[in-house]
Amino acid sequence: MEKIFSISNLDCAHCGAKIEEAINKLEGIESAVLNFPMKKFKIKGELTDELISEINKVASSIEAGVIISPIEKVTKSHHHEHEHHHHHDEECACGHDHEHEHHHHHHDEECASGHDHEHEHHHHHGEECGCGHDHEHEHHHEHTHVHDETHEGLSHEIFSLIIGIVFFAAAVISGKLLDVKPLTISFYVLAYLILGFNVLKTTFRNLKNKNFFDENFLMTIATIGAFALGEYAEAVGVVLFFRIGELFEDYAVSRSRKAITDVAAYKVEEADVLINGEFKRIDADEIKVGDILRIKPGERIAADGIVESGESRIDTSAINGEPVPITVRKGDKLHSGCINLTDTFTLKATAAADDSMISKIAQAVEDASASKPHIDRFITRFAKVYTPIVIAIALLTAIVPSLITGDWSKWVYSALTFLVISCPCALVLSVPLAYFSGIGAASKLGILFKGGNAIEALGKVKTVAFDKTGTLTNGSFSVTDIVTFGSMTNDQLLSICGSCEQYSTHPVAESIVEYCREQGTKLAEAEKAGEIAGRGVSAIIGEKAVLCGNEKLMSENNIAVNDNGAHSGSVVYIAIDGRTEGRIIVSDSVKKTSAEAVKQLKAMGVRTVMLTGDKSENADAMVKQLGIDYGKGDLLPDGKLKEIENIRKEYGSVMFVGDGFNDGPVLAGADVGGAMQSGSDLALEAADAVFMNSEPNAVVKAKRIADKTLRISYENIIFALAVKAAVLILGLIGHPNMWLAVFADSGTAMLLILNSIRVLKTQKY
Repeated sequence: MEKIFSISNLDCAHCGAKIEEAINKLEGIESAVLNFPMKKFKIKGELTDELISEINKVASSIEAGVIISPIEKVTKSHHHEHEHHHHHDEECACGHDHEHEHHHHHHDEECASGHDHEHEHHHHHGEECGCGHDHEHEHHHEHTHVHDETHEGLSHEIFSLIIGIVFFAAAVISGKLLDVKPLTISFYVLAYLILGFNVLKTTFRNLKNKNFFDENFLMTIATIGAFALGEYAEAVGVVLFFRIGELFEDYAVSRSRKAITDVAAYKVEEADVLINGEFKRIDADEIKVGDILRIKPGERIAADGIVESGESRIDTSAINGEPVPITVRKGDKLHSGCINLTDTFTLKATAAADDSMISKIAQAVEDASASKPHIDRFITRFAKVYTPIVIAIALLTAIVPSLITGDWSKWVYSALTFLVISCPCALVLSVPLAYFSGIGAASKLGILFKGGNAIEALGKVKTVAFDKTGTLTNGSFSVTDIVTFGSMTNDQLLSICGSCEQYSTHPVAESIVEYCREQGTKLAEAEKAGEIAGRGVSAIIGEKAVLCGNEKLMSENNIAVNDNGAHSGSVVYIAIDGRTEGRIIVSDSVKKTSAEAVKQLKAMGVRTVMLTGDKSENADAMVKQLGIDYGKGDLLPDGKLKEIENIRKEYGSVMFVGDGFNDGPVLAGADVGGAMQSGSDLALEAADAVFMNSEPNAVVKAKRIADKTLRISYENIIFALAVKAAVLILGLIGHPNMWLAVFADSGTAMLLILNSIRVLKTQKY
């Protein structure tokens, strides 16, 4: 069976990944997937009480205090105080049959969204839904709580860091000015204990669990070794720099994805439903399949359905990202989350609110952020291999020559010196610094990376997938082509079309009139004008009968359209006195850097893809125009996510760049999500990188920065290891020299820091 668990007291994404790995190894567990931003665990297997307590034991051994507890579902009885709907115990909105016991849950149990609802909350039958959907008040309460906790944690970290630095400074000053050795040493010890507390705690906990090959263990041994050799500043310096690096990382993690579930703005709370012959305002969660909903202008649609009566124009951008509203009439299908723009109509629900599109998008974001490939921190992957090797060599250095020569003190001293030399201080410092420099360089260019992991992941990306509208195009419609069929000039055709279209409120008409204004085209007054819904406009201008509209309008008036040109976008034909004079195409204009960005990515060996909710023929035209490798249209959010998974399987790591609310799941599920700053809040939250100027060429710059950052971090590692190896050989041939050891570490660290800062030069990107 599969169950959702909440996980509390887990602050570190990296420890979360370790916990996930450990739980997956337990007997009886088929799969365990951690969703760190949501603090949820999806675990599949024979989940007995013993196994759940075993899961908790494993988790708290990795990160003390972590609690993993099952989220109980509390169902909601549906009754509208009317016999029309359903008896208390019949069905909840998820369509599950929850027999009679479903009202007898204990007060303090949790609802499916993982919130603990106080004591009196469950007395009301109709209050909480069992589908795991957050209802606004609890939802915001939880976010504030999580945010405050993170904020407090970071403040506490910074405070202890400052205290540690003060003691470190006091030790250095007293060592220089006063010759009171015990005082200086006690300052160093205090600074070390304050700054290195987490490192020591993790090491001893790991030792208890026989799991000690990581950077913490290596630092503990090396720093204690440095103390034993009298290199106090070295010991404190190592833990200080490690702490600063961790602090930056924690901050990046806490900023990223803080409101990934904040879909409250899109989730409709109430709707007008037909009950006993009249429309009543009810909770949207109580909508059932077959209910008739009344949708007024300006309202967001609460559930998926089919138009029952009336017609209107609908803004579908939340679902497919397309900016031009569509006209709907009886029989047309609609998704929840779309906005009604013009007239009231009725809709027959084909799904309950919790099974509707907008809830699916919210759920998909949550699931996608859990299924995103985890990138283990580089320094940890490195330490897993490096630590055991170093410890083995140190032990051999201490024992083997001592047994041969009998000079234990010399060789133990050599082994400790070796540990100080091999301590990864230069790496602990320079690798994160290369990433922070990358983040800094990118931010100067208006690219915001949410943490070093995002840069590391982007450096490995093989394919960049773009959304179309608002990403490769401007997302606003304008005249892109004018063709005359007769003797008229383009300007004359535009003037007549604009004069006619000024009497329509349709977005296409409005964009033609706007274009006329920009061009300074004179518009004439019509003697008579009228809009024909879903067709166009008819007008009398200067005693001529003018028709401007789509092909349907022409064929209904028996006017032949002599047009065989291929085109994408909305076509407006202009007919005068029964004869077509030309066409004007209104379409979404391509951003000025789109073609160049695609070309440069290809030159870098990166594959380009376009995934869009727009019609397939428009997608194909755009793919040809920009020279993109592969494109697919008519995709809803889950379709885009499937495409991303297929690309990952075939070509490796993939970045998705989008801007809409509907791109949230894909941005969270891609290896790297990039959002245009002009996009929706959900897109900005779900992304790993945000492009402030909303231009596709920013993606190229970001990729170049990531590639350079990765290259420099590898250079640093190779250089640090080469210097260490050289000093080690010198140490083993001659006598161990602590100064050489300090140079090998601190000197190398300085050189590597200078190398890391090279990333900051932004002119090259």
